[in-house]
Amino acid sequence: MGEGGRDALGVGFDGSLRLEFHGSTLTSDAGLIPYRQLDEALGTTAMAGSILQDQRTGRNTRHTMTALLRQSVYSRLAGYEDTNDADRLCVDPTMRCIVGGRARDARAASTSQMGRFETQVLTRPDNLAALMALPGRWIDRVGHAKHTRTVVLDLDSSVSETYGRQEGSAYNGHFECTCYHPLFCFNQDGDLERALLRNGNVASADDWRSVVEPIIARYRPLKVGKFFRGDAAFAIPELYELLEAEGYLYAIRLKANDVLHRQIEFLLTRPVGRPPARPIALYHSFMYQAGSWATPRRVVAKVEWHAGELFPRVGFIVTNLRRDEQDEVYFYNQRGTAEQWIKEGKHALNWTRLSCGGFADNQVRLQLFALAYNLGNFLRRLALPRSVQHWTLTTLRDRLIKIGAKVVRHARRVTFQMAEVAVPRWLMTAILQRIGRLRVSPNPAGSG
Repeated sequence: MGEGGRDALGVGFDGSLRLEFHGSTLTSDAGLIPYRQLDEALGTTAMAGSILQDQRTGRNTRHTMTALLRQSVYSRLAGYEDTNDADRLCVDPTMRCIVGGRARDARAASTSQMGRFETQVLTRPDNLAALMALPGRWIDRVGHAKHTRTVVLDLDSSVSETYGRQEGSAYNGHFECTCYHPLFCFNQDGDLERALLRNGNVASADDWRSVVEPIIARYRPLKVGKFFRGDAAFAIPELYELLEAEGYLYAIRLKANDVLHRQIEFLLTRPVGRPPARPIALYHSFMYQAGSWATPRRVVAKVEWHAGELFPRVGFIVTNLRRDEQDEVYFYNQRGTAEQWIKEGKHALNWTRLSCGGFADNQVRLQLFALAYNLGNFLRRLALPRSVQHWTLTTLRDRLIKIGAKVVRHARRVTFQMAEVAVPRWLMTAILQRIGRLRVSPNPAGSG
């Protein structure tokens, strides 16, 4: 559009300034391209074509299952959590290039097409099961490229507030709100191994087998160190027995009781003298068998005396580790990183925005958010130079993904003329070079 374009907008502070809108030649999300390059290197979204069943007919098949999955995942990664945004994104040049196929030369999927894909196609039981397994398959690809040596699993639940009449929504007394109560399992690298949406009024450990057992089955062939951490909600004898049978070393918090307190009575007397500024930490381990346990297990106790507090802070951990008590407590406390990763998913991706009326529809939305989160985390830990590896997913969205660019199309080439502000050329070059060294074989072991 030229200077005299009738659709240009003027501003009062500078009469020579005009605002024009070129949706098909300008983009605000050019930073998604490195993510697509990483996706191509690992072969992640390409899996959709082989694992998702497509029963669409006629014009509904204009975009492939892989293309639709890409649009769902990358839209969420860029901060567009609703399919309502698809009508605008379908003409965005970055989204069209990322989706590929027919979208590259025409349009990506519209709001109605994305809505049918997410609420009709992906909610089919076979497709939903495949979608829930996809985060693990993606992690297997990365593990093959980076040669996983240790597996540490952290299991935790969270809250997703609901509004109105949503299937499965219920009041939760612990969170003091009407909500869903999803369950998440992360690994030591912050990757989301598996997620499960649950009714709002279930206990924290409800249906833990649906999350834990598929993960254990995937890692069973690997001859590496395997560890598990969980809070007191997962102090369940059946879980201990499963982990022991599968060769996992675990540290799980125990709820205190009178029997446990009697074992550490000698530590519950306040130390003599003026309390120091730093807390006094005391440790003790002993064998203990609860009434529901078939065998005694080792329990580690930590007692902390804080200045100005009348009573000590006491915690118990059941474990089959054979380390120094202080090291075992330190290992358990690292599970707090799982809570940080959940917060990242909430803040960077808004994955608690589960606004559909149907429960299966919201289960699909959670799984798509999980895939977007993992793709973002893969790039952060595999492709970022050391100087920016501390960036959060929110920082990556604001600085890397949200790069403006002018798109110039030629007969054989499409050029993105990118704004060099938050992410300079050297950083983009370093990211792409690191991605180039990550290519894996099409069918790595463990991804089946």
